[in-house]
Amino acid sequence: MSKPDAAIAARPVAAARRKAAAGAAPARRGRPPKAQAKAAGETRDLILDAAEDLFSKHGFYGVTIREVAREAGVDTALVHYYFGAKRDLFDAVFLRRAEVWNSERVDAVNRYAEQAGSDMTLEGLLDAFLRPPFEWSLKGGPGWKHYAALVAQANANPTFGGETMARYFDPAVRRLIELIRQVLPGAREVDLYWAYHNLSGALTLTLGETGRLDRLSNGLCRSGDLESAGDYMVRFAAAGFRAVCATRGDRP
Repeated sequence: MSKPDAAIAARPVAAARRKAAAGAAPARRGRPPKAQAKAAGETRDLILDAAEDLFSKHGFYGVTIREVAREAGVDTALVHYYFGAKRDLFDAVFLRRAEVWNSERVDAVNRYAEQAGSDMTLEGLLDAFLRPPFEWSLKGGPGWKHYAALVAQANANPTFGGETMARYFDPAVRRLIELIRQVLPGAREVDLYWAYHNLSGALTLTLGETGRLDRLSNGLCRSGDLESAGDYMVRFAAAGFRAVCATRGDRP
């Protein structure tokens, strides 16, 4: 067969190949979906970890999205892609560990209430409620230390602290107060909330581990000794609730 004849004969074959290729599904490129989801999750966690660290040290207003991106080792646009504005990023940081704290605290007080029944005590309820945040700060690694410091900042922030704390922590707190009412049935609502307010300030200050106690006591006490801090707080808060919530005739 001459070369022109061979070329003519090859045309139908080439056309058939082009038609088959056109009808075929496009070849996949890049990572498969599971790998993509895993990579996206890892990137989100990197950004959240970096933001948590920076917010805990410099506060909400002392940190920029660019600084978070640099700390996480990603492009600034990626931070915006996953989280939007800085306040949205802050909320995502706050929510991530708040869900753990709250679910464990509610489970702990409910479990204690069921086991103790009519023998419930303030010390038992407060120990169940306080133990999870202390345990996470003790054993959860640097991220939980950063988070505890961040919560301490938010709790004292007059701009958005009250709204932030209410959004993420109020359901667990209300459950605790509901159970304390059973132990102190004669307590006034106003006294219960003031008593918890004082406990809340003590808790976040303690978990912030500022070192203030170390200097004040000339090293006798260590703010990082969270095991001792938790024990002291349970006794202090129980006595405080009793004193604040006592009926007027019982008050010293």
